[in-house]
Amino acid sequence: MDFLKSAVASAIAKGSSLPFSIGDRVDIGDSIWTLHNATKRDDGSACSVFTFDIAANKSRLPLAKNAVRKSRTLRHPGVIKVLDTIETESNLYIVTERVAPLSWSVKRRSISEETAKWGLYTVASTLKFINDDASSVHGAVRASSVFSSESGEWKLGGFDILSSMKEDEAIIYTYGSIVPDAARYTPPEVVKGGWDVIKRNPLASIDAYGLGVLIFEVFNGHFAGAEQVGKTTNIPPSMQQSYKRLCTANPKLRLSPAHFVEQGKKHGGFFQTPLIRLTEDMESLGLKSDAEREEFINELDGLSEDFPEDFFKMKVLPELLKSVEFGGGGPKVLGATLKIGSKLSPDEFNAKLTPVVVRLFGNPDRALRVCLLDNLPLMIDNLPQKVVNDKIFPQMTSGFTDVAPVVREQTVKAVLAVINKLSDRIVNGELLKYLARTANDEQPGIRTNTTICLGRIAKNLSDGTRSKVLVAAFTRSLRDPFVHARNAGLLALSATIDVFSEDDCAGKVLPALCPTLLDKEKMIRDQGNKTLDLYLQRIRKFGSTMADTALPASAPAEGNKTEARIGTSNDKSWAGWAISSFTNKITTANGEIQPTENGNKLAKAEAARPASVPPVISSPSASLELPRQTLRPAAQPLGRSMSDRPVPVVQEEAEEEAEEEADDVFDAWGAMDDDDDEKDEDTFTAAVSTPKPTSPEPTATTKPAAVPYDDGGEPDFAGWLAAKSKAKAKPLPPKGLNKASSTNTVARTATVSTTKPRVAAPAKKIDTTPKDAMDDDWGDAWD
Repeated sequence: MDFLKSAVASAIAKGSSLPFSIGDRVDIGDSIWTLHNATKRDDGSACSVFTFDIAANKSRLPLAKNAVRKSRTLRHPGVIKVLDTIETESNLYIVTERVAPLSWSVKRRSISEETAKWGLYTVASTLKFINDDASSVHGAVRASSVFSSESGEWKLGGFDILSSMKEDEAIIYTYGSIVPDAARYTPPEVVKGGWDVIKRNPLASIDAYGLGVLIFEVFNGHFAGAEQVGKTTNIPPSMQQSYKRLCTANPKLRLSPAHFVEQGKKHGGFFQTPLIRLTEDMESLGLKSDAEREEFINELDGLSEDFPEDFFKMKVLPELLKSVEFGGGGPKVLGATLKIGSKLSPDEFNAKLTPVVVRLFGNPDRALRVCLLDNLPLMIDNLPQKVVNDKIFPQMTSGFTDVAPVVREQTVKAVLAVINKLSDRIVNGELLKYLARTANDEQPGIRTNTTICLGRIAKNLSDGTRSKVLVAAFTRSLRDPFVHARNAGLLALSATIDVFSEDDCAGKVLPALCPTLLDKEKMIRDQGNKTLDLYLQRIRKFGSTMADTALPASAPAEGNKTEARIGTSNDKSWAGWAISSFTNKITTANGEIQPTENGNKLAKAEAARPASVPPVISSPSASLELPRQTLRPAAQPLGRSMSDRPVPVVQEEAEEEAEEEADDVFDAWGAMDDDDDEKDEDTFTAAVSTPKPTSPEPTATTKPAAVPYDDGGEPDFAGWLAAKSKAKAKPLPPKGLNKASSTNTVARTATVSTTKPRVAAPAKKIDTTPKDAMDDDWGDAWD
């Protein structure tokens, strides 16, 4: 039958010109009304419709008409908000805000104590208004007369017998007994004397009794009858005494709803709860001082999670948003706002919070910016990608370069929250540029957090950027003077080992890791060893899969060739010679060695040599084929003066010569990578292989120059000594520059001055022996 009524009502509503569309039916138990969820046709907003079928309930039509009339005139925050009332020949409609019966939650006993106190405070305050201000009696206070709005607030309804005591013919006197289930909820004095006893008792006594029954229902889930009235089962201890006075049998001794509220609001009373205080203070939040606002927010933060979320979404959140944007609420109010906003659905968040968040990111207040960045993880899932990419991140970038370190640090941390909402172009371009700045920040904590951030967003970087950026960033952090920055670099390298190629691991990462093994901090040394082990394991594993050689396979050997040998013997140790392309058979070495350019020049010099000049020794090794002779000085001609003879070399100079030779050895090891054309030529060979320049003829006006004595081809030692000194004093040319040709070098080192008088050579060490002859008797080489 109920289904039929619902179908008929829906058909009528759909076929008529009613300003709403009726939806599903909502069960409200025994009532003269049928409740439906509905939507308004003009804006599509949600509403509820109470429908009364006149034909089916003609006897209760006066109750329905009384409810329609009272709903139009009674206005109070604790009363269901009526949007419209419609009367037709067949039905009465009361269109209200979207509500749900409180009896659902009461039967499930799903109401927390704090929420129950908050709701009862609202109902008691509404009854106080009806009794004292409106001089009326509700007459049907019970769980089925209370509804819950979308905001979670309790709203009083059920105005079927609501009557003003100023009216002589009040409906409650005549029709009070035909209210559904009246016998279970009727006060004892009415049961005995009828509804006319209201005139002989306090006006609020009827509603006070109903409030006591409602309290029992809320905390126990069901009210069976009059025998349960006054029982304190599950009633909060702080409320029990006042509750008993509401339910007393003597109507003159009952505590009115107004006095019940007054007792609950006393210091330490049962209505002194954070939720109730929040409700009262919320409307004046914009007018509060900073101290009062901070106290309000502290209470808001102290609210537990079992408080009604809908109330915070619908009532608290709009007030907080107004306070933040226009009332100077500051970061504390913003933090509470975003905490509530995190519980909104994506659609609700986009409608209520997203526009405000975008505007707040443009606010220059640093405290607000830090609060927004701190709470980004709570709201990032509800923010559309386009909004984050196009509107929020461009505002965030100013934080990377802000003068306040806390803003820079929080901006770096916030990257982790927004990274998944940013485009690849921004991530691999603009974002990395800003992170490169914070990686060199003057604050060590910011440098450390940048390293951590890069490690955690590594998977978001493109393949072409990832390895290059991360290797540079992490290896730089390993050299950071701040110990935690170095540790962050090691941990980041361990976490991102998979993003590097084997070549990067071996050629770039491992060399940077090695210094950490000797770090001054034990923490770094330990972590460095762990990280190094990870990379070595990977390198070794990859190396085991590589081919033995990258050289192409050799062609089959020809008949007249022998296989290449390893070294000059069967020595297989590290000291054995490298792979040689020569064969072991000497007979295979045939043909003539082609002379080099220097060899050609020496051969020409040999051809032009006078017969009296000794032959040129082309290299020190050539003397190895001659038997070693005892070198002695050549006999000097009698006609030669003592000043022309060379100065003997003393023992001290010989020692210095030996030291310089040792230095030359170390220099040679250091110059092993130089090109052949950068090596020094043999000064001794150059000096003896260069023809002596001719001296000019003396004139009458100039003093004759000292001419070397012509002894039939014997070299001039004094001239050679001067050339040798110049060659020794001249520094080596810089690396990479080509030296002059050997002909020019020989000419420079063999030049003898012919304009100055001949003097004794200075005491300078002389190296006239071949490189393999270390005899101190340098003069014997001319025998």
